Amino acid sequence: MSRSPGARRGRARLRAVALIGIDGSGKTTQAHRLADALTAAGRPATYHRNAGGRRWLGRLAHRLGRPDAQRLVGRSGMLAVESVLRWLAIALALISCLATGRVAVMDRYSACQYASIRAHGGQRWERLARAGYRMFPRPQLTFLLTVDPAEAYRRIEQRGTDHESMRYLTAADTAYRTLPEYPTFVVVDAGRPPEEVSRQIQAHLAGWLGSSADGRDGRLTDGRDGRAPDGRDVRSAVVPGPPGGEPVPIGRLSA
Repeated sequence: MSRSPGARRGRARLRAVALIGIDGSGKTTQAHRLADALTAAGRPATYHRNAGGRRWLGRLAHRLGRPDAQRLVGRSGMLAVESVLRWLAIALALISCLATGRVAVMDRYSACQYASIRAHGGQRWERLARAGYRMFPRPQLTFLLTVDPAEAYRRIEQRGTDHESMRYLTAADTAYRTLPEYPTFVVVDAGRPPEEVSRQIQAHLAGWLGSSADGRDGRLTDGRDGRAPDGRDVRSAVVPGPPGGEPVPIGRLSA
């Protein structure tokens, strides 16, 4: 008798989870929370911030009297530096988790670089980036945190550590949605309060991991017996995927 996809998924080893999305979508907050939740559930996880150095370049540009990183090193130079630094960060994160056996919770992954290249209008660099990043395995789950660019802009300005233009945030939002990998992403409404976003992500993972993370031992959900806070059974419920995609667990949509 064949086993259900959910049953097979529940016994598989979770090796890597990635959180991606435009700046201001809450990736870092949610990645930290997810690493903590998985560790508490008995699946030791490590947070990895796979930054491309654009914020650092921006600060350097300001110190040298330039408005942003692109004005400092040029668009091609910025994309080249960003691609190399992110590649190195991902490689080190994967090596670390391979050596330790811990789950890698990735704050940004290769898709972030492809989206950045598209948003900056450097499409000819995307082919080179994909060739370089091809060696990296695809995470078993990639959560795309979506938020209105205007809300993302408000959050960035509020934290006051960097700056992004509305034009870039809008272009990046479009870039993520047009990537060929988009149908494989678990799309999460990140415009909600952080606690609700965490519940969406963790409820989806509870379904993927099966009974071992159904809320009884690791408390990955706020409900009981593998149910989300509103009573839905996240282990088996599915909804239609994006055009051309496969049906996905209900965690893909906002609650």
